[in-house]
Amino acid sequence: MHSHSHKLPVAVQEPKSPADEIEQLQTKVTQLERAVHSHAVIDQAIGVVVATERLTPAEAWDLLCETSMCTNTKLRHVADLAVTLGVTGNLTADIRKELARRLDGKN
Repeated sequence: MHSHSHKLPVAVQEPKSPADEIEQLQTKVTQLERAVHSHAVIDQAIGVVVATERLTPAEAWDLLCETSMCTNTKLRHVADLAVTLGVTGNLTADIRKELARRLDGKN
């Protein structure tokens, strides 16, 4: 008679300790907080671009995304820079150049 030993064992997960569950939940909360903050900054940047360049929110979103891709800069960082531009009027040269290039094409 053949043995059933050729079958793969079913993976059994050990119950997680409360400390492990707490750590996982804390990690998720931290990730969610970062996501909410990033989303808020991106929304603020869209507002700055809408107000300063008289674009629609969709056009401002596209402008920020395209600038991010063309400068190889994370969208969150481009958004931070755009918000800073709205406050200080200062912007890094590479981002300023790309934004100007894209805005010239829209006008």
